[in-house]
Amino acid sequence: MRAAVGTSGVDFQSVQSAPSAVGASFAVGVRRPGRDLCEIGDLDLDATCELLAAARALVPLAAGDGPRGRVALRGALILSLFNEPSTRTRLSFEVAARRLGAQVVDFQHDGASSAAKGETELDALHNLDAMGFDAAVVRDGRDGYPLWLCSQLRARVVNAGDGVHEHPTQALLDALTILEAFGREPVPGALDGLRVAICGDLRHGRVGRSNLRLLRTLGAELVIAGPGSLAPAELAREFGVGLAPDLDAALTGAHVAMMLRIQRERLPADLRLPDDASYHAAWGLTQARLGRLAPGGVVLHPGPMNRGVEIADEVADGPRSRILRQVTLGVAVRMAVLARACGVSAETCLKEQVV
Repeated sequence: MRAAVGTSGVDFQSVQSAPSAVGASFAVGVRRPGRDLCEIGDLDLDATCELLAAARALVPLAAGDGPRGRVALRGALILSLFNEPSTRTRLSFEVAARRLGAQVVDFQHDGASSAAKGETELDALHNLDAMGFDAAVVRDGRDGYPLWLCSQLRARVVNAGDGVHEHPTQALLDALTILEAFGREPVPGALDGLRVAICGDLRHGRVGRSNLRLLRTLGAELVIAGPGSLAPAELAREFGVGLAPDLDAALTGAHVAMMLRIQRERLPADLRLPDDASYHAAWGLTQARLGRLAPGGVVLHPGPMNRGVEIADEVADGPRSRILRQVTLGVAVRMAVLARACGVSAETCLKEQVV
């Protein structure tokens, strides 16, 4: 197994698995059937294409347009561990699980739990795991936390966003959105010839990193842009992508504009940024700037949007926006990911199974 140390340098194995916390004799035992998804690197190219194809087939059911009563995951229990605020991702996973017949149980290690009585986080997780959950969907502010959980739980782990490390299902749904927008099949080289501009705060966000890994693997030409340290040259070098000097240069000829918000909750206290109006003037996607995209170019945003900062209302709500479609396709992607986590094939998910 890979070392459970994230980009923050936190070693969860040594910090949270000390004998004083959990007992030296603890062992995970045999993992549940299925596959973890902690980062894009957990998927090779073939597995990525298979997952995207499965998600595409599940879109009618995800959107509520397909036959009801599919129960491929009937009896499965999904543990929802969201230790950071979330709307789209948390509810998208819950809807995805319910569309396939699974049950979702939410847990937060806070004042409403036995944490108030002195129970450690790890003891709580071990007790939950002993209840027989099939998979755990995890969001946490600590880089590498989902990967570390793989060494602690029998349940399979799905990363719903960890610190500034990765957000793999967001990248997968973004890829599916681009494939659909340009009529591409989920095959190797699916994004060949497409230029994707990822603009905004890449340093403090996880969405950009996952997309840089995934979209490049699928053949896209990538360029990043952002003010000062928010889109650093070392990040462009790390991923082997272009770095534009300004937003206009990044957007020119791009087929996809992916706008990212400023991750204000993660910014260091000494970082100085322009006010919202000044930021929008220099780095906001406006109707005028939209004309720099290639013909048929589309706009993506992982949400939540800060309207009037990184994106204008008329762009977010305009005909080239695929932002709400990302949400719908996100349910389909997460259905495919949860099925994989529970050891269920896409073919099984698509069978007519009436309750």
